[in-house]
Amino acid sequence: MQSHDTFPSTDISHAVPPRPGRNDAEAALVEHYPRLVRLAHLILPPALGRHRRVLAAHALVQKSLAAAAPSRPGPAPGPTVPVQRGEPGPVLAWLRQGVVATALRAAAGPRWSLGRTPLPTVLGLRLFPGAGGDDELALESTLATVTPEVRAAFALRVLEGLTAQSAALLLAEAGVSSPDEALRDAERLRSTVGTDAESLLHGAEFDPCTVQARPTDLLRRRHRARLTALVAAVLLAASVTAVLTLRSEPPTPPTPSPSDTALAAASARAADPELLLRAPTDRWSDTARVDLTQWPARGARTGDTALLSRALNAWAQGTGDPTGIRLTVAPGTPTTPPAAPARLLFAGPVDGSAVVLLHDGDRIVRYAEPLTGGGHAVLELARADDADVTTGAAVAVSRTRLGARFLLAPWIDESAVRDLLRPDVPARRLAVSEDGVTDPVPQTPDDCGHVLALQVRSSTRIVEDHSFLLADLGELSPAHLTWTPAPGTGAPARQPREATSAAGLAAWARSACELPGLRGTGVRAVNRWEFARQTLPERAGRATWTCTRAESWDGRGRVAVAWEGPDAHSRPVRVPGPAPEDTAACSRFGQHLLAGTYWTAPSGARYYLAGGSRAVTAITARGPVSATVRGQALAVRTDTADEVRLTGTVPGSGELRGWGEAERESGGS
Repeated sequence: MQSHDTFPSTDISHAVPPRPGRNDAEAALVEHYPRLVRLAHLILPPALGRHRRVLAAHALVQKSLAAAAPSRPGPAPGPTVPVQRGEPGPVLAWLRQGVVATALRAAAGPRWSLGRTPLPTVLGLRLFPGAGGDDELALESTLATVTPEVRAAFALRVLEGLTAQSAALLLAEAGVSSPDEALRDAERLRSTVGTDAESLLHGAEFDPCTVQARPTDLLRRRHRARLTALVAAVLLAASVTAVLTLRSEPPTPPTPSPSDTALAAASARAADPELLLRAPTDRWSDTARVDLTQWPARGARTGDTALLSRALNAWAQGTGDPTGIRLTVAPGTPTTPPAAPARLLFAGPVDGSAVVLLHDGDRIVRYAEPLTGGGHAVLELARADDADVTTGAAVAVSRTRLGARFLLAPWIDESAVRDLLRPDVPARRLAVSEDGVTDPVPQTPDDCGHVLALQVRSSTRIVEDHSFLLADLGELSPAHLTWTPAPGTGAPARQPREATSAAGLAAWARSACELPGLRGTGVRAVNRWEFARQTLPERAGRATWTCTRAESWDGRGRVAVAWEGPDAHSRPVRVPGPAPEDTAACSRFGQHLLAGTYWTAPSGARYYLAGGSRAVTAITARGPVSATVRGQALAVRTDTADEVRLTGTVPGSGELRGWGEAERESGGS
């Protein structure tokens, strides 16, 4: 015996549902209007956009009355499609079949033709269903990838509750050439969604009768109004000319592929300001994931749909051929348009501009437009993947001649500005608005007279006594500054730590002048590693060997190796050799280091010095200086200044070459 889920052959003759009278059809349509509009809305292509799709669904259902008989006919035989779920007989069956057929024809036709429906018409407003939850959004994205026939079959089986046989007959009458195949695909989709399919389709995401209204772009509307008279005149002249010329029929646009349709649907969703993600105000204080995804939306204009729409459109279009938009992209940042709804971090006025900050999980986007007068809008893109409690603690919202303002993370309780070159001078408190925007932080001058950094402290609601340093390097996200102290006798390898202690501040006072050279290079964090200490000859004190690693968001590292004398006020001496932009040196995956340089003692005597990291057990110098010592430090008196070749011994790792040796052998500069 055939079950109701078996797809029967549709190659049989069957009767069409009888055409009802106009009065009966209108009564049934009014009673079941939301049901029919939801059915049409589900079949229509999501690539239409939410506003046009809603209006088209209403128009298709309202037009279905046109085919009803002028007067009510007598009793007619029952419909071929069985009555289910309390349907009022053949009238609703006839309306439903007409809506499905019309919607399928509309979905197969050119997209622009759906905008020619005279009613309903909405001017000055955009209508769209309410945003659903994650499950509804996932189902909507999945439906966008299948054909209209599969969506129709899915709707008939799930929304209307038809059996496979009834759905197949209805689809065949609606003009579907292979209803069996459409039903099989619909069943596969239904099994993927699970038992919640019906409740999801009855949710707000798929309800075109319960809609929200927002204004269109008001500024663009004013501009269009000013051009109306000119356009009318041009069209009048063009119409007179067109009467005298032969016109060729416009070519029919090609039917988009499922992948193109899905991409268009995803792009439309990403550009919809109503779908922007917004975190609850206090979520950050009760989660194990403290990063940009936990930022609430702040600012006075988070409800300004027109501003948010312009920001999203600039992001979607500004990476191609921007018109009147200044585009800035941080190194290594993808410029692709958003593929899904982003998270809103901030929208409000700052320093004479309306600023919007967005986060899509991998990038931070800053859009700014002048509030008054002329000027261009600005769009900035920067990487922010895997930003954490420190690297996701602040985002630049404005830069003026007075300095940069930052939007602080909701978990920042205290903020101050300190001069890294003056570690003994207390940090100056930095005022912050109710929305989390700081007062301007002056930019570091080129002469390195001051090197300013933010010193912030996290709330005790997430961590105890956690303060850290952030340096503004001209990016949207300031760089996190850390330091790794020199190894002690018998001490285990040390990890990078916050540089807000007295020792950490004193250490960064030696390296701070290197920071301005990293501006605009896409730096995420900078760590100063003191990999060796060395007692100098002639009782001249102790020197420090350092490696400063500037880590980029993509994992690349810029490394500078230096030697620092005992005088805390002296500048570090760069070790000769290359400065590669992509190396594992001085990271957790490059923990062995050996470097050397010449040094002149206070007596005038010249020495060659070398220092190795904690795992080095012996150092050998060859060339104009020839010596071998056990341990992590070498000092040899010499009168030469020629290049020395260094090697170190690391048990279990073989021979360690001196800093820059491998690059020089391979021809590096």
